Amino acid sequence: MLIKTVLGHTPQYGANCFFAENATLIGDIIMGDSCSVWFQAVVRGDVHRIRIGNHVNIQDGAVLHATYKTSPTTIGDHVSIGHNAIVHGCTIHDNVLVGMGAIIMDDAVVESNSIIAAGAVVSKNTIVPEGSVFAGVPAKKIKDTSAELIAGEIKQIAQNYSLYASWFNED
Repeated sequence: MLIKTVLGHTPQYGANCFFAENATLIGDIIMGDSCSVWFQAVVRGDVHRIRIGNHVNIQDGAVLHATYKTSPTTIGDHVSIGHNAIVHGCTIHDNVLVGMGAIIMDDAVVESNSIIAAGAVVSKNTIVPEGSVFAGVPAKKIKDTSAELIAGEIKQIAQNYSLYASWFNED
């Protein structure tokens, strides 16, 4: 894993985190407990701050960045960032699933208990209301999340990634 200090900011993280050997964390990052950053994922807090809650998984090839001096990135608790997703200068609340290859742009807000479908592009300044599923390019609401989606997708994937990370911490 590469942890790099930039402009006096060194990434900080809580207890019980897993970082793959080729994960990259740079600059002004504060990450909570029980998070995981997977293979070839990049969390780059060089131009603005990145704040990440607890029980967040950033899957293989994902990129988290921000916009210089204007748009930080903030992620709540129990969030899954899918493989090759791009999360840029936006806010993601608690219990959110960002699908594989999705892109969330500057100043977008994804409210709690929501899903961003694989391949979706959430445009700049878009507000994803709580309990929504957004899909497409540009992403639009296609339905509400059900109790089954929240339990079976959002929460289950976050729990699975905590399990997967534990496999790498075994002696």
